[in-house]
Amino acid sequence: MIHFLIHDRSDTVGVAVVELRAGDEVTGRTLDTHESVTLRAGSDIPLGHKIALREHHIGDAVIKYGHDIGRVVAPIQAGEHVHVQNLKTKRW
Repeated sequence: MIHFLIHDRSDTVGVAVVELRAGDEVTGRTLDTHESVTLRAGSDIPLGHKIALREHHIGDAVIKYGHDIGRVVAPIQAGEHVHVQNLKTKRW
């Protein structure tokens, strides 16, 4: 079963296609290369929200769709929920 999608191989986050529960082993697939990625969900992640594919440090860029979508404002571990609590736009 596919739990999340990765739009571009360069992305650092995937998008949940089902609700993910902390502790579950989840599998994603890249849309451009059809590679599989498996990791453990570090937190509950709602449908449509982002899951970190790797560790991110404060100030790091988050890449989605092959583009920089913002900067990290709180440390993120692989498998954790990426949202407003740890990611901010660079526009403001």
